[in-house]
Amino acid sequence: MGNGGAGGVGGNGLAGADGTTFGEAGSSGTDGGNGGNGGAGGAGGKGGADGGDGGVGGGGGNGGSGGIGGDGRDGDNGSTLGANGQDGGHAGKGGNGGTGGNGGTGGTASANGNAGIDGVGGAGGKGGVGGVAGNGGNGAAGTWGVNDGVGGKGGNGGNSGAGGVGGAGGSGSTNGENGSTSTTFGGSGNGGNGGSGADNTAFGAPGAAGGRGGDGGLYGNGGNGGAGGAGGQGTPGLSFGSKGQSGGDGGTGGMGGAGGAGGDGGKLGGFGGKGGTGGVGGTGGNGADGVAGADATTQGGNGQAGGSGGKGGSGGIGGDGGAGGKGYVGLNGQQGVGGAGGAGGNAGSGANGGHGASAPDTAMGGAANGGSGGNGGNAGAAGVGGAGGGGSQPGQNGATGQAAHGGNGGNGGNAGIDILSGNGGTGGAGGHGGDGGSIGNGGTGGRGGDGGFPSTFGQAGTGGAGGNGGNGGQLSGNGGTGGAGGSGGIGIRPGQVGGAGGVGGDGGAAGKVGNGGTGGAGGTGGGGGENAIGGTGGTGGAGGAGGTTNGNGGAGGAGGKGGTGGIGATGQQGSTGGKGTFDAGAGGTGGGGGEGGVGGTGATGGAGGNGGAGGTAVAGTKGAQGVGGAGGTGGQGGTGGTGGTGGGGADGDIFNPKGGTGGKGGVGGQAGAGGSGGAGGAGSTPGATGGTGAVGVGGTGGTGGAGGLGSALGPGGTGGTGGDGGSSSVGAGGTGGTGGKGGDGRDGSAGGLGGNGGNGGSGLRDGGDGGKGGTGGNGGTGGFEGKAGSGGRGGTGGSGGSGHLGTAVVAGGSGSAGDFGGPGNGAQPGSGGGGGTGGDGGHV
Repeated sequence: MGNGGAGGVGGNGLAGADGTTFGEAGSSGTDGGNGGNGGAGGAGGKGGADGGDGGVGGGGGNGGSGGIGGDGRDGDNGSTLGANGQDGGHAGKGGNGGTGGNGGTGGTASANGNAGIDGVGGAGGKGGVGGVAGNGGNGAAGTWGVNDGVGGKGGNGGNSGAGGVGGAGGSGSTNGENGSTSTTFGGSGNGGNGGSGADNTAFGAPGAAGGRGGDGGLYGNGGNGGAGGAGGQGTPGLSFGSKGQSGGDGGTGGMGGAGGAGGDGGKLGGFGGKGGTGGVGGTGGNGADGVAGADATTQGGNGQAGGSGGKGGSGGIGGDGGAGGKGYVGLNGQQGVGGAGGAGGNAGSGANGGHGASAPDTAMGGAANGGSGGNGGNAGAAGVGGAGGGGSQPGQNGATGQAAHGGNGGNGGNAGIDILSGNGGTGGAGGHGGDGGSIGNGGTGGRGGDGGFPSTFGQAGTGGAGGNGGNGGQLSGNGGTGGAGGSGGIGIRPGQVGGAGGVGGDGGAAGKVGNGGTGGAGGTGGGGGENAIGGTGGTGGAGGAGGTTNGNGGAGGAGGKGGTGGIGATGQQGSTGGKGTFDAGAGGTGGGGGEGGVGGTGATGGAGGNGGAGGTAVAGTKGAQGVGGAGGTGGQGGTGGTGGTGGGGADGDIFNPKGGTGGKGGVGGQAGAGGSGGAGGAGSTPGATGGTGAVGVGGTGGTGGAGGLGSALGPGGTGGTGGDGGSSSVGAGGTGGTGGKGGDGRDGSAGGLGGNGGNGGSGLRDGGDGGKGGTGGNGGTGGFEGKAGSGGRGGTGGSGGSGHLGTAVVAGGSGSAGDFGGPGNGAQPGSGGGGGTGGDGGHV
């Protein structure tokens, strides 16, 4: 049997008669005839000229495969009210269901009329036995008007068919329609996507929210939420930019739509609109960026916060905070805070804070702060703090990481310049690492921001402090590492001192079980200008404590290096290690001294900074001492600077009787003397070797460090060897350095040996003299009726240099006097100690 013919097209509606006030409605078009078996339904008739409704599309015929329902016709344009587009025809039943017809577009209104409502997409036909259902028709887009048309709703899918896509809202305040839900009976169709929200262009009005995605069927995926419409632009001089609307929620399993962007603020200081929040469901949508505040003639508008990332699944990333507008005479607007990362499975990272706006040259007010970094989502890393604008304000602090496994703290913003005082601002502090949950590790602290550069007559800024490491989880977990301190600002003109480095953050404490976090390193001091000292290095952070049940203490952070300058700055002391229940943490290493500046023509190079002392360990290994900074190189004809003195060794204690080794003296600048070695810590450890004199006209070797004081468990330390004299290609070699004094005995222990003198340097003509041997240490005082210790042996003199004519050999050092004997107890007092033996003479 053949298929029936297509239904005829319905006749057009007649125009309505003119009225005395409003035109009459045009008559509706007649319905299209039904198709025969399988024939497509005819299209609905066109509405009358003055606003008649479009005719309903004819239904598809029954039998065989159902025909496609006819499209609903457009409503005509009206002088008052646009006609409504009618529903699309329903597809015929039987066999495979046909696709529902698309809804017709509503007519455009003129003057004050409302735009017509758009027709709903026709429903997909029901499948026959064994047949597949047709998809729902798509809703038509809303039309524009004073009050704008709503986008047509997508038709529902047939049995197992996908839902149609919701139509977009018209330009204006109207929402996009929701996507349709696919049918669930035996269904596996996908939900239709939500329509996009409408943008808004008038008076900063809000943009519309996106439609919600349709839910999936029994097995289908949810449709995506429609994107939120953008907020309207603020009218110059009148209004604030509006908030962008939220993106539509995703259908079950669908992704949330992105939030709409905030509108621009008005030109007289309107606030930038807040970014819309990302939609919920499936993976959260990304929050939209906050829009910058407009430039102002009085005060810049504030940049609004970025939208939060959507929740569900993996959290979306928060939008960036908008930058604040520039002030003309007044203050600059504050910067928008970065949007928070969305919570969820794997949390999104917080967005970066907006940068502070710079003050114009003509402005009297200070520049704005950088925006704070957005907080991280659950276990997400915090955003980085925005940099401070040019002006007196510092960079903002980095935001704190959230808990679970603690998120890492954001870095502090770098500081700007104050255009009035010329001083560099202080760098923002690094955010603290988040604490672990019950069993998580603490997050790492953020790095401090760098100090600002000064202007011609200002002062360099200080580096920001590093954030503390997060604590480990309550049951178990390691403490987080402390953030490093920011670098000090650099002196850019002669005489400008470099800024101090920031303090390192403390390491986080462990939970019941776990290791303490390492302290953050101190920031490097900023370099000084010509003939100015460099900035001091920042102090390292303390190590975190080990677990209360068991775990190692964290090592102390290293002290910051002194800044290079005309005179090198002193390195900072290393921090104390954390207490541990197993092994204790080592003390932090002392920071190196800054390098001395290069001398001008004929001028002496700057002296190197002294190395910082090593931190004391708690019942553990002593930290190594900082090396003295190198002396600056002399200018043409100038003498090099003296190397810095090494830091002293840390004292021994009952757990570690051996004291720490002293730091090595810094190398002399060209023709400069080597720095003295640091003294050994109390205990049996020797002092360090003196620094070597630099080449040129041979510099004198540095003096060896003194041996450490003896303890009840050991003799005094041996003095350090004198540094070698510098060799010379133009004159005499440098004299070797004197050996260090031996450490004194204590409680009956023997005094330490004096150090050997350094070798004389080789010269073009005469060799340098060998260094004198060190004096031996005093013998220890006798105990009860005990004999006092003998004085230590003097050090051996240094060897003469190998010149064309060897120079005189230097004598060995003198032995020290013996100590008095100890008191008797009603008996004979103890005998006095013997005098120390003189040191051997040096040899050619």
